[in-house]
Amino acid sequence: MSGVEILAALMFLSACGALLSGYNVAFTLSGISLLFAGIGVLTDAFDPAYLLSMPGRIYPLITREILIAVPLFVFMGVMLEKSRIAEDLLENMGTLFGPMRGGLGISVIFVGALLAASTGIVGATVVTMGLLSLPTMLNRGYAPSLASASIAASGTLGQIIPPSIVLVILADQISNAFQEAQRSYNLETDKIVSVGDLFAGALLPGLILVAAYALYIFAVAVIKPADAPAQEWPAGADAKSLLWQSFRSMLPPIFLIIAVLGSILSGYATPTRGAALGALGAILLACYKTKTQTPFGRLAGKAAYLSAAGLLGLVALDLTGIDLRVSQTEWSGTEKVAMFGAAILAIIGGIGALIATWRLGRTGALSDVSRSTLHITAMVFVILIGATIFSLVFRGFGGDEMVARVLESAPGGPTGAFILVMVIMFILGFFLDFIEITFVVVPLVAPPLLATGIDPVWLGIVMALNLQTSFLTPPFGFALFYLRGVAPPEVTTTALYKGVLPFIAIQIAIIGLVIAFPQLATAIPEGLQH
Repeated sequence: MSGVEILAALMFLSACGALLSGYNVAFTLSGISLLFAGIGVLTDAFDPAYLLSMPGRIYPLITREILIAVPLFVFMGVMLEKSRIAEDLLENMGTLFGPMRGGLGISVIFVGALLAASTGIVGATVVTMGLLSLPTMLNRGYAPSLASASIAASGTLGQIIPPSIVLVILADQISNAFQEAQRSYNLETDKIVSVGDLFAGALLPGLILVAAYALYIFAVAVIKPADAPAQEWPAGADAKSLLWQSFRSMLPPIFLIIAVLGSILSGYATPTRGAALGALGAILLACYKTKTQTPFGRLAGKAAYLSAAGLLGLVALDLTGIDLRVSQTEWSGTEKVAMFGAAILAIIGGIGALIATWRLGRTGALSDVSRSTLHITAMVFVILIGATIFSLVFRGFGGDEMVARVLESAPGGPTGAFILVMVIMFILGFFLDFIEITFVVVPLVAPPLLATGIDPVWLGIVMALNLQTSFLTPPFGFALFYLRGVAPPEVTTTALYKGVLPFIAIQIAIIGLVIAFPQLATAIPEGLQH
């Protein structure tokens, strides 16, 4: 190993050590990178031209249109988390499935999956589910380890079930890595990786994971009934009315998820526009959920309906194929009528949206959600800038070539290199956050793997499943930290760690399943392309 490669290795190890010590991620990455760049310039081991190219690398990165979807999805998730959807879902579904063995735990998994798909934010899902369902599960006789672990595991589903912030970020990194593989390794292909591809590829693995979690809880309830006892229906409860209440509480978030995912997967909207649709839908739903019995409160609820009706009417009108472009020079009679109808629908939708937004502004919900969105988005983008600086300096030391040689020399050829990368990412997940792994590790290891002919969508889904385990793996699993902060004293850290082990094993098994059957991740994207 040459002196330049030694500096590259030391830089990587120093960054990992600083991150494990708890220093700020973004400033650690950029600070250590610039420190080693300075050492490299003084020792003639680093070309300062790399530093001059840094603004040209960062500016196009932060102005990329696809990344606008990140704050929009964050806003959608935080707004839905504030609208108390989970509370209604848990109350209705928990009562409905209570008499079944493990019914309450299975309800938590399904509600967690639905809430995760709605919000896409692990912290919001875990904290909300922990506050609402953990005391109930414990009071009804559930084992603390099973109750806490099921909530933590269900919260991580937001990282694999689309729409997901992780999939948006990972799709961007995989797309860049695929382009790098095409340039550096002369990879001849016209394939393009998009966020929609990863959304479509994650559908089946995500649903399989939900089913596997629910099946595990049911198995525990059968083998150890005392750990997940069945519950009695409330006196005078009717199955038909309970089913209808559950359906009503599930319908709004399901409709919003279908609208966002459907618009993106069908190609009707780009991921950014789909995220904007989700943000607007979350505002309308939150307004409807927070309506009061005052005259204006009832008006706000109706405004949400009006806005949704106007938007749906616009979509339906657009799907008819009538040309609605205002730049036309000649208009047919049908087009004039359609344009007039579109204008009316747009006015209805806009007025309803304005009333809903004003209503949420009066209650203070809009400002709280906006601040949370700003905080999370700023964190993501500052980390992205720091990771870009780190990657640039690492490449200046020839670190990318060193990583490529290590992977090429791995026993077992491309398969061995792939397994090595997966193991490294899994181990790093014990100590680092998914954002750090995605921004730092993926750009280094993905291009050599993609150069071997691996399908980029399949690789992205397997990496996403691997990164999902980082939220559950002790000692630094973030889902464990979130839940530990809201868990009652009877839920010990030991019980929580013990409870998540079977769920980690399930996740590893699903990763193996997707590796063994790549069609699980590629069938839907390929079907949509054809």
